[in-house]
Amino acid sequence: MDYQKTTLPNGARLLTRAVPGARSAALGFFVGAGSRHEGPEENGAAHFIEHMLFKGTDARSAARLARDMDALGGQFNAYTTKEHTCFYARVLDRHLDQGMDILSDMLFRSRFDQGDVELERGVILEEIGMYEDTPEDLAAERLSAAVYKGSPLARPILGTQATLAGMTGESLQQWQREHYRSGALVVSLAGSFTQEQTDRLAELLSGLEPGPLAQQAPAAYRPAVTSRKKAIEQNHLLLAFPALTYLDPRREQLMLLNSLLGGGCSSRLFQQVREERGLCYTVYSYVADHADTGLLGIYTALGKEQEELALDTLRGVVSDLRDHGPTQEELDRVREQAKAGLLMGAESVQTRMSSMGASELLYGRVRSQEEILAAYDAVTREQLRQLADEIFQWDRASLSAVGRVRPAAEYGRWLGR
Repeated sequence: MDYQKTTLPNGARLLTRAVPGARSAALGFFVGAGSRHEGPEENGAAHFIEHMLFKGTDARSAARLARDMDALGGQFNAYTTKEHTCFYARVLDRHLDQGMDILSDMLFRSRFDQGDVELERGVILEEIGMYEDTPEDLAAERLSAAVYKGSPLARPILGTQATLAGMTGESLQQWQREHYRSGALVVSLAGSFTQEQTDRLAELLSGLEPGPLAQQAPAAYRPAVTSRKKAIEQNHLLLAFPALTYLDPRREQLMLLNSLLGGGCSSRLFQQVREERGLCYTVYSYVADHADTGLLGIYTALGKEQEELALDTLRGVVSDLRDHGPTQEELDRVREQAKAGLLMGAESVQTRMSSMGASELLYGRVRSQEEILAAYDAVTREQLRQLADEIFQWDRASLSAVGRVRPAAEYGRWLGR
């Protein structure tokens, strides 16, 4: 392997990968704490904390943080998912010491001032409003709420107005202390750096207090139909089927199946729904997987008049793939796309850092390029046909509709409920 892994006594993990010829370095702190680790009344806490870490530390105000980041000419950002939270930076190698200092200051010495909490609560409420005004995101959010009802995966990453209202600087800081444990932390560094800088990172991580990891409630997919009327021009439809977890050894099969179904302009969905029938502008499929469940979704947006024909066309495309599997040409094409994407992405220090950190956090190890390429090469047409037959069962299908849509019961009847 061309990366180094150090597991410290407190459980924190440090991954480093030198990239010869690089003039920059990408550093990421990956924390195994996302929205699925929240209780019902804590919904939105992980994402709120992501925002608060940019609002000032014991040594830097929010304005000072912004100036210090911009002065390096690099990129600092963060994101929150249902599974984890990540804070990352990419800077020129001569600025890596300053970048490390800024990220560690944010992560471990943020002040959680109550005045900042009040201001940022308003910002997040505007962010929620933005998603409410984005029908594509709204359809996906409502789908998750329906198929994972009763589990944390059903709740939105951003939280709700009601849950955010009860959060204080003290409660958010307490949530961070309980969930940002050393054993849940992976630090990933790729690009140009020195041994002294990796030693400094290891020393920083060694000072973190160990503690029990946060537990997560299990989740399972169950079929559901949801419909939300909204006065917009198009109907936004999301058809979904239960799929594999990200821990399933057949994940590369699923990625190729998704790609040939709706992963690009040559996919079956794009060619048949848009190119041959002209029913929509956008149509694609995607995989949303978790440690214990997952789904494959098909999204399109179109006028109300085209909806019925479009749904029937989707059914035909999916059923044909389930019954007959892919052609050899399709498999060869999507396999080459996947391999090219993997190899070209590896030329970016940012991608290498992200891949190492997320892989170690989610899988417990970093898979080599050779291993992943071999897994793609091993996929056969028969495996994809069998996987399609397993996934595309209409009695397990779900649908989320937003727009000038029909009642949920009518979509349920279309699904054969």
